[in-house]
Amino acid sequence: MRIDGRNLNEMRPLKITRSYLKYPEGSALIELGDTVVLCTASVEEKVPDFLNGQGRGWVTAEYAMLPRSTETRIARERGRVNARSLEIQRLIGRSLRAAVDLEALGPRTVRIDCDVLQADGGTRTAAISGAYVALAEAFFYLFQKEQISYFPLNDYLAAISVGRYKDTYLLDLSFAEDSRAAVDMNLVLTAAGELVEIQGSSEDKPFSRGQLDRMLDLAGKGVAVITACQKAALGPEIERLIAADR
Repeated sequence: MRIDGRNLNEMRPLKITRSYLKYPEGSALIELGDTVVLCTASVEEKVPDFLNGQGRGWVTAEYAMLPRSTETRIARERGRVNARSLEIQRLIGRSLRAAVDLEALGPRTVRIDCDVLQADGGTRTAAISGAYVALAEAFFYLFQKEQISYFPLNDYLAAISVGRYKDTYLLDLSFAEDSRAAVDMNLVLTAAGELVEIQGSSEDKPFSRGQLDRMLDLAGKGVAVITACQKAALGPEIERLIAADR
């Protein structure tokens, strides 16, 4: 049993609330154990300069931790984003773009904002999984307004952490587990099981190909749980639109 009583292959309690805010075209609150992230998707009728004239859209992201999202206060990022936040927001953006048909989106940008309200490990993976729901809702808004002709999402997409502690393999690490793990990995996968990104490192000694395969299999089980939660949050109408374009 783990610190919080979970089985080794068991995720923390997961809840995704769609349409959490009134004003954004898409929004979602994701709660993963004690980690809570608010995700919004805002549509802008323009694209970055490097996409001008190409007829393609863009999805980008920003990420921040609120001052008391952790045990001690974190200073607000004013004017300059710290290296960790910059790395995570780039991860969120490129992960989401892997599931989007940017030509179907047309010459517009969807800007994702992920704000960590409370952190207990897995904030980047929770942000990606919650941001997907906010993004899908923004696309549904555009579809209902007949501003896009078909739904731009290719598949569901989610992220999860896995790790190895001594001779055990753990799914969905809390902060206490993450800080003790010999191997810590963050993985982004589609519902079909295709890999979008792998971030992993060893804190102790190298790990084998066989150990990597075990962690990939474990991550796949976690992503299946998350995508089921995403489908429930988005509802059958959006599910049909995503399924029709796969």
